[in-house]
Amino acid sequence: MQAGIVGLPNVGKSTIFNALTAAGAASANYPFCTIEPNVGILAVPDERLQRIEKYIPPEKMIPAVVEILDIAGLVRGASKGEGLGNQFLGNIRNTDAVLHVVRCFENADVIHVDGNVDPIRDIQTIEIELCLADLDSAQKQVERHQKKAKGGDKEALAKLDLLQPVLKLLEEGKPARLLPGALTDDAIKKGLRDAGLLTSKPMLYLCNVDEQSAATGNDWSRAVQAYAEAEGAASLVISGQVEAEVSELDPADRMAFLGDLGLTEPGLARLARAAYHLLGLQTYFTAGEKEIRAWTFRKGAKAPEAAGVIHTDFERGFIRAEVYSLEDLEQHKSEVGLKNAGKLRVEGKEYVVQDGDIMHFRFNV
Repeated sequence: MQAGIVGLPNVGKSTIFNALTAAGAASANYPFCTIEPNVGILAVPDERLQRIEKYIPPEKMIPAVVEILDIAGLVRGASKGEGLGNQFLGNIRNTDAVLHVVRCFENADVIHVDGNVDPIRDIQTIEIELCLADLDSAQKQVERHQKKAKGGDKEALAKLDLLQPVLKLLEEGKPARLLPGALTDDAIKKGLRDAGLLTSKPMLYLCNVDEQSAATGNDWSRAVQAYAEAEGAASLVISGQVEAEVSELDPADRMAFLGDLGLTEPGLARLARAAYHLLGLQTYFTAGEKEIRAWTFRKGAKAPEAAGVIHTDFERGFIRAEVYSLEDLEQHKSEVGLKNAGKLRVEGKEYVVQDGDIMHFRFNV
């Protein structure tokens, strides 16, 4: 599962990406410094790992992760090939969610491609380009399915039922994710994903503010928050400047630095959790003497699918899962205690895995 960072040039995308991944993406003060997409791995902070460790001490702990794709800045006219155009639209198309970095800071030394800071205008610039790209794609798909539907093709008729209301939204300059059920109904989500529509993806607006606004936000970020709420999207205040400074400090000095700014944790920790939620992901754990590990699975997955996250053999040869909760572990102190108390459950193929489950899988291939 992968989230892509988009935005206009010089809004702070690569600065944030560098801080969260330490991947070394270029962040020079000019458009298109990120020519090829950069991929980084962002660990998802989860205090449950430390809680499990108290009762099952391991040699190592491994957190869940989210893959982040840093994409070069889009500009007005990208849908028609302006700037670096379709190359970047293609990169966005392959992601599962979009992190839209919006400039909410003033800095005379950092050029703004449109001359001044206006986050709502910037959001709409990107959104229009993505809608135009989707409009072209959706029109071609509708025309193709209409030809098949004349012959009674049921699959084509079903796709038209989905695409025609989407086409109307796009013609009005509205994203496909505003279609009722686009972000909640699995069948609609799959149909939009199969159609490859950029604007159907879940969206998180990242309000990149200056250091002084890192804890409180500012008028620009509050305007973005209101815009996001109106379209059913999420928003998050983060300071690329602060995150860059934090990434260069010794771990022992980081909390003191953040505390001076009125922050209790790095913005990247909040971003990791927000991106995880945006992607519809949850976590189960495996725990033993060698390692405690957080595994990422799709919300609603049944036990065999969740087991397949570890290895495809686990899903193919799934027999059963032994499951217990962190709360029961904290009460009974060990797996032996859990067994004696009857709290180690045996679940089969139809079990829907819950966020926070601690699991052992039995399989045979």
